[in-house]
Amino acid sequence: MSERIWTAALVVIGDEILSGRTQDKNVAQLASWLNVQGIRLAEVRIVPDIESAIVEAVNALRARNDYLFTTGGIGPTHDDITVDAIAAALDVPVIVHPEARAVLEGYYQTRGGLTEARLRMARVPEGADLIANRMSGAPGIRVGNVLILAGVPHITAGMLDALTGTLEGGLPLLSRTVGAWVAESEIADLLRETERAHPGVAIGSYPFFRDGRTGANFVVRATEAGLIDTTVEALIAGLCAAGREPVDGGI
Repeated sequence: MSERIWTAALVVIGDEILSGRTQDKNVAQLASWLNVQGIRLAEVRIVPDIESAIVEAVNALRARNDYLFTTGGIGPTHDDITVDAIAAALDVPVIVHPEARAVLEGYYQTRGGLTEARLRMARVPEGADLIANRMSGAPGIRVGNVLILAGVPHITAGMLDALTGTLEGGLPLLSRTVGAWVAESEIADLLRETERAHPGVAIGSYPFFRDGRTGANFVVRATEAGLIDTTVEALIAGLCAAGREPVDGGI
């Protein structure tokens, strides 16, 4: 496995996300899935159902990341324009994928047949491969380093499951959490110095207010378990020296 950091970006497509009618759940599940694949989710952009906005986002983010995922806009209705927009971004035509058509014909055989609207879900940018969808028939799409997924979270999860182990990545990102009842501003120097003393480690600080008290959880992340353990030991020792009681595993 390579030690270089592999990155991915996500473009969330849909007016319903921007309007607040639908709450996005795919960022968290994609980030978690990517970590296991050894790929970091580096950036996320939410765009409306406007072709020019999708094209701009796709071309910007696919150029500076190893992978670009999109969610949303691949259904059967007129406002599902993701496939057309990504084809425009890649400067290729849209075609009906014969395998996708066959999958949809089988799925809808007992569900009213393959209508023109449903056939829209077999359209792909030319040169694309399919991502299996065991939930609702309509497949996801992979073209180059762009992976086009459904917007419905449980269908997205199924497509990610189908992709597991198929993307090249690096070492999975591991983590451990230490908590303490302390204002993070009081131990900012300790966090900075501990991170600096352990190259390859990132320490995130997540404050909270609970039961009338201020506390924080500190998440230590790295690709090596031994490095994480060494850093956590140093952080715990520093908290104790500062008169704080650390809670291994977090509060």
